[in-house]
Amino acid sequence: MNQQFFEVTAQLPGRRGRAGVIHTPHGDIQTPAFIAVGTAATVKGVLPETMKELGAQALLANAYHLYLQPGPDVVDEAGGLGAFMNWPGPTFTDSGGFQVMSLGVGFKKVLAMDTARLQADDIIAEGKERLAHVDEDGVTFRSHLNGDKHRFTPEVSIGIQHQLGADIIFAFDELTTLVNTRAYQERSVERTHRWAVRCLAEHRRLSIERAGKPAQALFGVVQGAQYEDLRRQATKGLVGIVDEDGHGFDGYGIGGALEKQNLATIVGWVTDELPDDKPRHLLGISEPDDLFAAIEAGADTFDCVSPSRVARNAAMYSATGRFNVTNARFKRDFNPIDAECDCYTCANYTRAYLHHLFKAKEILASTLGTIHNERFIIRLIDQIRAAIGAGEFDELRDHVLGRYYGTK
Repeated sequence: MNQQFFEVTAQLPGRRGRAGVIHTPHGDIQTPAFIAVGTAATVKGVLPETMKELGAQALLANAYHLYLQPGPDVVDEAGGLGAFMNWPGPTFTDSGGFQVMSLGVGFKKVLAMDTARLQADDIIAEGKERLAHVDEDGVTFRSHLNGDKHRFTPEVSIGIQHQLGADIIFAFDELTTLVNTRAYQERSVERTHRWAVRCLAEHRRLSIERAGKPAQALFGVVQGAQYEDLRRQATKGLVGIVDEDGHGFDGYGIGGALEKQNLATIVGWVTDELPDDKPRHLLGISEPDDLFAAIEAGADTFDCVSPSRVARNAAMYSATGRFNVTNARFKRDFNPIDAECDCYTCANYTRAYLHHLFKAKEILASTLGTIHNERFIIRLIDQIRAAIGAGEFDELRDHVLGRYYGTK
């Protein structure tokens, strides 16, 4: 990528947080930015055109899922991820590392596990079967769809993501849990570093081989769990990796299991070691307090399935906190979900109507709920970005979080 891939436009005085712009072949991303997750090339229940209307700047799809179905060759033939899903803006794909961890330990989306548990390396969720096994070269796993055996290596993951054609892709990494032992975390950080070297080399090779396709930016992924020395070691190691042409990673992902109460501290350890002229993506967060904390600690972009997932389970965001619209008190509540929200759902439908739709198990319930929740988070990030530029970040944080969590 060229030197203008990312630029900082505003800075929080005396702190790591900033606003900026990521330039991609499919448009600019104003940061901080929330990257909505469309796992299988779709945000469940919502048209891509609607996501654009909601203010989404970019969408993230999952390399693991698209590899299994419909296959990266199909997406490539369609003209890439954006063309395939009729999304005109920038796209991201993750490497599949998260799904491999999930298949391996069976905890699904749960990363912030109870660290008071006895630490162990052969971790498996109760009642689950281990479907993935990690070795030095890569990961062997079985499909959650039909049980077929597959193999991901750094080269395979990068190859899949090149075929998918996203603007921003991620190096293949090993994602550990918070209950893995310190010794295993050390070995994993070293292995992820070796995989990152291979990812960057394969990215260079494929960029030459597929010359003429839109340029793709590769982000290295920092692991290290809750250990400061490992996080800093992993970050410095990634920053030092360059390919044959002397080019390093275009940006960096901050991944892995994070204890919520230490999120800002861990992000700060990493951003301390990262160059200021490259973007930082924090994988897997979307709660308002986490967003403010991560942005203040220097993260630029975020992705998370939570806004759409909880919407499908009737949990709605509002300025005064999250609530479940199926509760009995909403049966005759003819107010919008959030009177301050400017989304299509809030402009046209009531809490009573959504209560009815969810109770009746109508598909429209998920669509209207997801529209609202995605807009709520996107609008919040827009407000944070504007506040950074106006020098009003602290005031906005205190006001928003005070109302949302009921402290004032």
